[in-house]
Formats: sequence, C-alpha cells, structure tokens
Amino acid sequence: MKCGVVVYFDVIMKRLLFFLIAIAYSHRVAATPDTVKIGAYVMSVHDINFHDKEYTARFWLWFLFKNKEFDFVKQLDITNAKTIDQPQLLQDSIGAEQWSMLKMKCVMKENWNVLDFPFDKQHLNIHIENSLFDINNLIFKADEKGSKYDPEGTLVGWKIRNFNVKVDEKLYQTGFGDYRLGKDHQVFSAFNIEMDIERNAWGLFLKIFIGMYISFLIAMVGFAPNPSEVEPRFGLPVGGLFAAVGNKYIIDSILPESASFTLVDILHSITFFTIFAILVVSAICLKLHDKEKVEESFRVNRIGSRMVAAIYVLSNVILVVLSATN
Repeated sequence: MKCGVVVYFDVIMKRLLFFLIAIAYSHRVAATPDTVKIGAYVMSVHDINFHDKEYTARFWLWFLFKNKEFDFVKQLDITNAKTIDQPQLLQDSIGAEQWSMLKMKCVMKENWNVLDFPFDKQHLNIHIENSLFDINNLIFKADEKGSKYDPEGTLVGWKIRNFNVKVDEKLYQTGFGDYRLGKDHQVFSAFNIEMDIERNAWGLFLKIFIGMYISFLIAMVGFAPNPSEVEPRFGLPVGGLFAAVGNKYIIDSILPESASFTLVDILHSITFFTIFAILVVSAICLKLHDKEKVEESFRVNRIGSRMVAAIYVLSNVILVVLSATN
C-alpha cells in the first residue's frame, strides 16, 4: 500500500513539474518578438529644397513576416517625414511567410549642412518604424543584399557616394500615458535607409558667385581714373558694393537660415571689406593729391591696387579650394 502511494505521488510530481515547465516555455515563446525582414529600393530623390529644409523621396519597401497582426499600411511610421502619400500595396505569400510591398512617396525633413555650399555634402536618412508594436513584439532584420537604389533616376546633379540600410533601436523616454511600473519608456525597432550625396559644384559655383566677382571687378576699375577724379573713384566701388549685397540676398533666398558663418557669408564678407579697402586707398590718394604730393599719390594708388587684388584673389582661392576638397 505504501509503495503504491509513493508511486502515485511520484507520478503527480512529475506531471506537476512537466506542467510548470510547459508554462515557463510558453511564456518564453510568447515573449519572443516576431522578426520582420525588411528591404528598400530607392527609385528617386528629387525636389531638394534647401530653404524649406525638405526633399521628396520615392521608394519601394517590402516586408517578410509570419504574424498576421502586422498591417504595415496602417502601422508604418516614417518619423522624419513631413507628409506621406497613401502607399500602394502589393501582397502575396512566400512559403509560410506573408510578403507585403509598399510603394512610398514622402516629403522628408532634412537639416541641410550648408557650411560649404555649393560644395556641400549631405547625409540623407529615412527612418522607418512600426507605430503599434515595440521591440518586445517586433524586430526588423535588414535585407542588405536586396536593398538597392536606381543609379540613373535617384538624383539629378548629385552623386551617391554611400548607400546602405541598417536596423537600430529608437528609445522614447515616455510611457505614452501608461504609468504602470516599468512602462516609463518604450523601445521600437527602426529601419534606416541612408545615403551620402555630393555634387560636382563648379558650374553652380560660377553661376551663383559670378555676380559677386563682377562687383569686385567693377570696384577695381575705380583705381584706373586719376586720383583727383572723385566721382568715378568713389562711385564705381559703391556701385560694386550694392551689386555684391544684392547677389548675397539672392543666394540667401535659396538657403536655410543658419547661425553659422557659411562659405557664402565668408566670400561676400571678404568682398565687402575689399571694396571698403578700395575706398580707403582712393581716399588716401585723393588726400595726397590735394596736398600736391602727386607722385606719392600715384605710387600709393599703384601699390594699393596690387595689394588689394592679390589679397582678394589669394583668399578666395584658398577658401574655395579648401571647401571643394573638404
């Protein structure tokens, strides 16, 4: 009798242990997030707008997953997009997995780096998340091999130097209204489409700065008349100054506001101070001429004009070459 009780008790304990193991395993499986393989094909990047800090991107996204609760048309969130057009959806299945493809068109926000404009190099990033499922439920896996870009239609006037896709995590330091213990923050899996772009900017440089350099040459013509001829000696540099100011306003209208001193600001500032230096030299020559120091007046005019031209050209060449090769 005692032996039967022991055997029965042993069977009960084994069943209880098996039941507890099964519960623990089910919890572990439930806590395992679903993996979603995601890739992208960038068709075009266009309408680059420096002033409004935006550009437009058209691209395909595809997702391979098993969880039927995932609806990326409704749950997709591109966090750095200004506007997202309603995507076109294609759905199918590959084996046991769901396959969704979305054709996207977004107006993206971008803080452009214009310190070396027009020799600027930009880094573009399209940041994609699932707005409903956090990292406890969904983890992205990048399709690095399949993700590409169209080398002909992607950018006009720009070159892509680096293109890659990667997955990281985005931390939100808030529970979004859920104040239960351990819910004070949330982490989401994020998929990033990244590219470094640059352009051959010499043609654009000449287009936007030709007005400034013509203004400088107009001011330099002021050295040609006799030091006693007040009107052309001072009128030409002042006219060149106004032309240079107008050229800067035109360029500033296409660039975003920036607290930093950009190449555009530096080159125009050098031009302004150079024209001021021309006026100073002309004033000294006029003063010497009025004192009947004619030869000394011509000598100051000759040396001053050469020094002004040399310093201006040298400083521009150095700054432009440094920006172009940075």
